Amino acid sequence: MTDLEVRIDGGIATLTMNRPKVRNALSMEMRQLLDQTLHELEFNEDIRCVVLTGAGDHFMAGGDVRQMHDYLNSHESDEIQGYFLHRIHDLHPIMFSMRRMRKPIVAKVRGAAAGAGVSLVSACDLVIAEEDAFFTLAYCHIGTTPDGSSSFHLPRAIGIKRTLEMTLLGDRYSARQMSDMGLVNFIVPSEDLDREADKLVQRLANGPTHVYGMAKKLMYRSLENEFESQLQLEGECFADCAGREDFREGVAAFVEKRKANFTGR
Repeated sequence: MTDLEVRIDGGIATLTMNRPKVRNALSMEMRQLLDQTLHELEFNEDIRCVVLTGAGDHFMAGGDVRQMHDYLNSHESDEIQGYFLHRIHDLHPIMFSMRRMRKPIVAKVRGAAAGAGVSLVSACDLVIAEEDAFFTLAYCHIGTTPDGSSSFHLPRAIGIKRTLEMTLLGDRYSARQMSDMGLVNFIVPSEDLDREADKLVQRLANGPTHVYGMAKKLMYRSLENEFESQLQLEGECFADCAGREDFREGVAAFVEKRKANFTGR
């Protein structure tokens, strides 16, 4: 048993954070495996969609606070800042891979998404959650600030005021509240989560994967580009897709009034 289970089936890679006894708290092993696995999936053209979820009843409860406690009690003060700076920077390749990956990443959320769990959810492209799921950016309760890219993704997804509310108060929010704010895309009854997530992911895996990758690039760059640069990128992305087989198939299917059979190429 490892802290991250990886299952690949029919072009879909499911990554399951696997520490259910501690609500899948982010261990050092889990970080390393997420980094390694996402890097491998990024360059695996057979993979057409990625699912990130948690084992057991919860998505992820954030960092391993007990491990932090042990470190603080066993090291001198002058070592602590350097250690945590390095520890946080070690997370960044995970988020870089998720942003670069030219295929959709779906968060399937059951139970708690707390701290770094919210950060991981916000770094995914789409989020499907059970109706009983809850979210809390609880860093203030342990006396520190958010990490794992939530300070980048959340203001863009839900707005600066809502993000500050989550950050400064550390309250718990339901799946419905997070949907209303703009972080969660789909809410389903708890008993239907697996089935509905499978339907969503299968739909994405059958789609024009390269196009999805270009669309991710286009939309995420729009958060940073000026108007002229973004329109230039629109043209480049469209032209790139137009030179591929899925565009030819999509146009032919439209004209012939049939469903397109995309290969992802």
